[in-house]
Amino acid sequence: MKISDGNWLIQPNFKLMHPAQVYQYHFADNKLTVYAPFKEVLSDRGNQINATLFTIEVTSPQTGIIGVKLIHHMGVVDRGPHHELEWDNSVKVTFTDNDDYIEYKSGNLAVRFAKKSWAVDFLRNGKRLTGSEFKSSGYVTDIFNDNRYWYERLDLSVNEWVYGLGERFTTFVKNGQVVDTWNLDGGTSTEQAYKNVPFYLTNHGYGVFVNQPEKVSFEVGSEKVSKVQFSVKGESLEYFIIDGPTPKDVLQKYTSLTGKPALPPAWSFGLWLTTSFTTNYDEATVNSFIDGMAERDLPLHVFHYDCFWMEGFEWCNFTWDKACFPDPQAMLKRLHDDKHLKVCVWINPYIGQKSPLFKEGMEKGYLLKRPNGDVWQWDLWQSGQGIVDFTNPEATKWYQDKLQSLLDMGVDCFKTDFGERIPTDCVYYNGADVEKMHNYYTYLYNKAVFEVLENKVGKGNAVLFARSAIAGGQKFPAHWGGDCYATYESMAETLRGGLSLAMSGFSYWSHDIGGFENTAPADIYKRWCAFGLLSSHSRLHGSKSYRVPWLYDEEACDVLRFFTKLKCSLMPYLYNMARIAHETGIPMMRPMALEFNEDRGCDHLETQYMMGDSILVAPVFSPEGEVDVYLPAGKWTSLITNEVKEGGRFYHEQHGYLSLPLYVRENTLLARGACDTKPDYEYNQGTKFELFALQDGAECVAQVTNLKGEVVYTLKAARCGNTIAFVGEGEAQDISVLVHNVDVAHSADATVEKTDLGVLVKPQSVTAFTLEI
Repeated sequence: MKISDGNWLIQPNFKLMHPAQVYQYHFADNKLTVYAPFKEVLSDRGNQINATLFTIEVTSPQTGIIGVKLIHHMGVVDRGPHHELEWDNSVKVTFTDNDDYIEYKSGNLAVRFAKKSWAVDFLRNGKRLTGSEFKSSGYVTDIFNDNRYWYERLDLSVNEWVYGLGERFTTFVKNGQVVDTWNLDGGTSTEQAYKNVPFYLTNHGYGVFVNQPEKVSFEVGSEKVSKVQFSVKGESLEYFIIDGPTPKDVLQKYTSLTGKPALPPAWSFGLWLTTSFTTNYDEATVNSFIDGMAERDLPLHVFHYDCFWMEGFEWCNFTWDKACFPDPQAMLKRLHDDKHLKVCVWINPYIGQKSPLFKEGMEKGYLLKRPNGDVWQWDLWQSGQGIVDFTNPEATKWYQDKLQSLLDMGVDCFKTDFGERIPTDCVYYNGADVEKMHNYYTYLYNKAVFEVLENKVGKGNAVLFARSAIAGGQKFPAHWGGDCYATYESMAETLRGGLSLAMSGFSYWSHDIGGFENTAPADIYKRWCAFGLLSSHSRLHGSKSYRVPWLYDEEACDVLRFFTKLKCSLMPYLYNMARIAHETGIPMMRPMALEFNEDRGCDHLETQYMMGDSILVAPVFSPEGEVDVYLPAGKWTSLITNEVKEGGRFYHEQHGYLSLPLYVRENTLLARGACDTKPDYEYNQGTKFELFALQDGAECVAQVTNLKGEVVYTLKAARCGNTIAFVGEGEAQDISVLVHNVDVAHSADATVEKTDLGVLVKPQSVTAFTLEI
């Protein structure tokens, strides 16, 4: 929302008041309260008459996080909802009061209020990060309609870049953009977003979380080019400054505040295949797909039934369409026992009027209502559909009971579609604010579904496939990027959305391989397969056409097979990265600016990423197979060709369909598995470690987990001159180490075999061995 009209004027319908000076302040119980009038009052008591006095509350929910709440009138009824935040009541803060300023400090982060002229500065160890001066924050009255707003403007430094704000498909760096955090079903080719998160971080190592679930309007260097402005409607505005000092540190603290992501089960990292959306399918169709994958040696791990597993016009009734699936329980048992597949089914939070559940939900008060008491209905998507009211505990249990019946039948997980088109001309059971509930609804929806899954299968075994989200939604993984087109441009914009979401605290992410809308040429499908299988979660899904590879060409089968098996073989490494994401909030798919925040060449990169901390991925977005890839400083080894390149520069490459820029960082000990046909196996049995470009004086470590995400074996490698010493701890059997690009090596406690890629070392013990190169 624009406040200004150029540099000198304000919008003609706005009247502004700004905090002008520190009048009084009070520090108690770890909270600082500052009273700030909109004009100078200390020199003349008469100025206190008819003078608006703002209240500013400063708190610290966790060490290194400082919250600022700007308040005009406190008497507004608070109907909620509020983001669920984790407060640490043991936080130690300090308060400093001198002639020039008052300062509130938590950890290394401080906020300082100047006494002589209005200025608010945020500092790390005394060095300014950002802040606002007089007229940079204010209370706005729209004289045309009497709406009231708060806004804040925080400074941006030279070469400071802003990231995050949810899954946004616009340019990865958000400077110059206007962002309204309002969930919409807008596809991947517009400025709208399914997952709006009022959180951003910058390459200067701090983050800002606006603690408002309703629409927050961000002007990111757009209204004032050296400021990030955010505004909300109402009588108060709260935001948190989150200290780094690195972007990774910011994400760790932010997810400690809003919630760490759950650890998805290992099987969910395999290949998912779906019926697609509006295609004609029944049990015979499903069987033909599954059998066709097996016949072509295409590993498959999850099968998903989209909307038409239920009868049309009845979404949701949670009942299988008996005409297409006459014995669903037997079908699910066969898929589990004979095909070793997990099963996912589509759901949404809406109930079509034709569904038998509509009348039940209406009579019991489980659906959203209009202010006059009518059930809120419309015909968009499902005719006469109502919307489940998850603020009603009984409605939530009713919905969960329907899902529980499906889980008892043999369903393993749910695709939680929709949740964005939530009305504001309605009334909630608990009286919640409808503007705030528009975005917050998806949190309650996905939380309800995730809870029933965890209650059934236990923590670490639950996964869903969600499209909509807000802050905190990362606790209920995984998420996918929504409706993309089958074009290279849409493939690239999809990646931008995933990278922005990663910078917003979400650790696991997927997208529709091959594109959702339209049918891709075989060329795009094959390139998307490589991208999709090098994402945390991998799903083949479309709208009006199927996504099995043989419908494109036989080479598509080869490409899908190659990258599916590659991903399965990498699962010891990938699942450890998933564990780290679960524990720290640092995502699996990492923007280059996150992993290499000191490298200015990475600041704007949006067509490549790191998969974990060691593997660089650059998808191909051209029919000619041409791609530009930037390698940061150091030696990088192609995981596909074994070629070594020196970093610190761009490379222009050309790749066939069984290849792409896939580079392993120097000083990496990469754990690969003995199995390439499934994602869930004993990772510490027959582990094939690969050592890449270990530099003299350097050391590296690989951690191997079990299927619970617990580290069961750790192998360290340290190089001193021509000697590499390996030390293992924990349980493992039949391990080997491939030392890349070494021609000659000797060992007294291992067998050494020369290969085309390097030397293969088979130690006598998994606890210690040494190699001379």
